[in-house]
Amino acid sequence: MKLSDPLVRDLRRMNPWWEGLPSKPQPETRRHLVRSIQKRLNAKVAPIVVVRGPRQIGKTTAQMQVLEDLLSSGVEPRRILRVQTDELVEIEKLSEPILRIVDWFETSILGMSLNEAAKVGRPATIFLDEVQNLKDWAPQLKHLVDNSAVQILVTGSSALRIGLGRDSLAGRISTIEAGVLSLTEIGLFQGLGALEPGLRDNGLEPLVEHGFWHSLLESGRKNSEFRDNAFRAFSERGGYPFGHERRELPWAQVADHLNETVIKRVIEHDLRVGERGRKRDQSLLEELFRMACRYVGQTPGYALFARETKRSLDANIGSQRVRQYLRFLSDTLLIRLVEPLEIRLKQRRGNSKICLADHGLRASWLQEIIPLDPRELEKNPHLTTLAGHLAESAVGALLATIPALDLAHLPARGDDPEVDFILTVGTRRIPLEVKYQRRIDPLADTEGLRAFIEKKVNNAPFGLLICQTEVSEVIDPRIVTIPLSSFMLLR
Repeated sequence: MKLSDPLVRDLRRMNPWWEGLPSKPQPETRRHLVRSIQKRLNAKVAPIVVVRGPRQIGKTTAQMQVLEDLLSSGVEPRRILRVQTDELVEIEKLSEPILRIVDWFETSILGMSLNEAAKVGRPATIFLDEVQNLKDWAPQLKHLVDNSAVQILVTGSSALRIGLGRDSLAGRISTIEAGVLSLTEIGLFQGLGALEPGLRDNGLEPLVEHGFWHSLLESGRKNSEFRDNAFRAFSERGGYPFGHERRELPWAQVADHLNETVIKRVIEHDLRVGERGRKRDQSLLEELFRMACRYVGQTPGYALFARETKRSLDANIGSQRVRQYLRFLSDTLLIRLVEPLEIRLKQRRGNSKICLADHGLRASWLQEIIPLDPRELEKNPHLTTLAGHLAESAVGALLATIPALDLAHLPARGDDPEVDFILTVGTRRIPLEVKYQRRIDPLADTEGLRAFIEKKVNNAPFGLLICQTEVSEVIDPRIVTIPLSSFMLLR
């Protein structure tokens, strides 16, 4: 297969190991994501492993660290192909670019077909970064793995495009949801030591076990110094790796970086052009993201957004357009829209709950710092309500990264109180309430949990209450109370 000379030069620059040259140096600190990827690749459950998550959370770095481990283990350099698809004009000129590049790779680099290489015990591995930028990437990968023996690692930052690809690649794909740094990872980046996450990458069953949550609570107690220092760093700098890799930088510079490389990049580049080349309204996207930051952890509804947007932009914006644009923002994984629980809805559907990928995005975009650290909140009690919304958002964002977990919220209906989140695993449901306050009323603050548990149809063996610090006021044995800092040791 003949590729253009510029594209060949680009591919060789992306794959310096072919010539015995080093690649760009990677950070020494590793996310748990690297281990999860390696586990999926080694298990060979599916020929394609997909990692999806927001921009700048370390997907490319994790991919490169996995690749370097392959080289260090003795894998021949010419058995590895990596393609960075983002903004390479020469790739965009190709029809079926993935297949054509693989054709060239087989002929010019591997020296044999993928199947021949696998037959002689020299299988190839292909790394594709930000693959959603390529048109019809999923059918090409389907054709490739259906006809060739090869392992493929794919990363992407679009929930919609990656999700569509996942649908067409059923049975051929294993997906990893990547979020910002977890608390155990922040500890690593901050040099606090290593602590294994409470939930391993081996299924959801622990989540519906009462004892699992007690063991997580106990882990927080035993590792309180690690937990509290890591949580303080999370409170101050959010969960994006840059803020912890460059912890010598003041927050103002970290905020500028997040605005430029994450938020503006998404709004001005990823969402700039829509279907059939139609340009989207950048001002509307920016305003709706600002409003999402204001209503984080809440369920404001599209009509409210439409009214406020109409006033702020002096434009005729309808609820349908607001809904569409919020979905666009959700597709980039900057925000997560948690839907209401369907089994309890009657005629009127509830509103989506807004959770940000990270509270650091709100602090950078609005230039408004709201601490989550209990000691800082004690100094600033007037910020407690806002901190509660951010805590609820942090819980939702964390739960949204757990693979295959069905996450919803329960709106208030008649005499039934609302519940912040419902975790569904098989036929069992676990209600979760966030009461981010220093004192807990054992009756008023657990009403929603108790009402949900007591309805047999919900099949809820117990409930979770997330609070600021450890409390002893809740005496109902069906409710496990966990400080947010300990809950975040889950991942």
